Order: sequence, then structure tokens, then C-alpha cells
Amino acid sequence: MASKQQLESLREDLICPICSDLFTDPVSPDCGHNFCRSCITQLWEHEVRNSCPECREVFTDRTLRVSRALASLAEKARTLNPNLKGKESKFNCEKHQEELKLFCETDKKLICVICAAGREHKTHSFMPVDEAVEIYKAEIKSSLESLTQNKLALERMEQQQKQKICGVLDQSQFLQSHSRSLFAELHQILFDKEQRLLKYLGDEKEMILNTMEKNLQEIQVRLNLLQQELPILPKQLDQVNGVTLLQEEAGRKRR
Repeated sequence: MASKQQLESLREDLICPICSDLFTDPVSPDCGHNFCRSCITQLWEHEVRNSCPECREVFTDRTLRVSRALASLAEKARTLNPNLKGKESKFNCEKHQEELKLFCETDKKLICVICAAGREHKTHSFMPVDEAVEIYKAEIKSSLESLTQNKLALERMEQQQKQKICGVLDQSQFLQSHSRSLFAELHQILFDKEQRLLKYLGDEKEMILNTMEKNLQEIQVRLNLLQQELPILPKQLDQVNGVTLLQEEAGRKRR
């Protein structure tokens, strides 16, 4: 029959170094140390590197080998003694080796009954550990509720901000499209006005030039007549007979 020390040694071999309880779905990385799958997985999720908690060896990936034999032994140990747990959690006073039953509110630390009666904590206020746990649980619950409310409020603010950003983008796109359409319409209006003005100026130019051309032709006709009469006048001055001069002058005026 196995001795108590042998059973204790066997139990220690079936304990996960992380959770200090019997193995559940034991696995091992490349270094060979064994851990519960959930324990090593959760540990690596909070670490930058994939390292072994026992030997600190670093692995490039998260490859884990299943330890079927170890899982079978742990299950048998759990079946033989359902109350069998891992390493006992002993919360004893380091100074008096007594169970830590009180919580010092002044120093915010666990103390034993002997510590509470000593000089160091004589004027301090303390309470039973169970009562302190309930108080701190209530505080944590209150903090959790507050953080949850803050999270919900921030999520609502985030959603509202996203909606505002979408609204600004939609409004900006609408204004840009409307501006392009408006300026295209204004450009067409100005172009039409330009064409009408150019046509008006062209028509005015033609009308003025036609009038001036006619005036020029009349001036040229009159100039030609004057050029025809100029050589006659000196000859008339030379005539001695005044009656003949008056007759020619009357005929010239009639012409």
C-alpha cells in the first residue's frame, strides 16, 4: 500500500502550477511542462511573449500537446476522492502562524487575532474577514455598475458622433453637388448673355458702318462734282462779257 508521503507526492504531480488545482485538459508546450489548457491559454492572452511559467522558455507559436496520460491520472484521482483539491491555500500570519481572521481597515491588511491585540494595531479599527470581503465586494459591484454605465454612455456618444460624421459627409457631398450644378447653370446664363451681347454689338457695328459708308459715298459724289466745277470757275472769271457770265452761273446753279 502506498504511503501518505507517496500519495502526497503523486497529488503534487497532478497539480497545475498556475491554478494549483488538479489538471483539467492538461497540455504541454515544447518545453514539456504541463498546465491546464484554459490556464496557459488565458495566461498567454495577457502576455506579449509566449513563454513557459515554469522555465520561462519563449516559443514562436502557441502549439500545445495534449497530455492524455496525465489527464487520465488526474481524472482517476478526482474520482477516487471528489473532495481532493490542489495545494491548500493557507492564509496564516507570518509572525504568529495564526489564521488571518481579521482585516485592519487602518493599514488595509489581513491580521490575526494576536496581531489585533498587539500594540501595533491597538488603536486601529478592524473587522472580520468575511465582513470585509462583503464590503469590498459591494464596492467592486458598485464600481462595476458605474463602469458599465460609463461604457454604455460612451458607446451612445460614439454612435451619436458617428451619425454626426455621416451627416456632415452627406451634407458636404450635397453642397458640393449643388454648387457644381448652380455654377454650371450660372455659366450657361452668362454664356447666353455673352452671345446676345456679341450679336447686338455686331448688329450695331454693321448698322453704323452701313450709315457711314453711305455718307462716305455721298461725300465722294459731292467731291467729284466740286472737282469738275473747280476748273470752270477760273475761266468764267476771265470772261469780259458779263451777260454770258450770269447765264453760265445760272445754268451751273440749276445743275
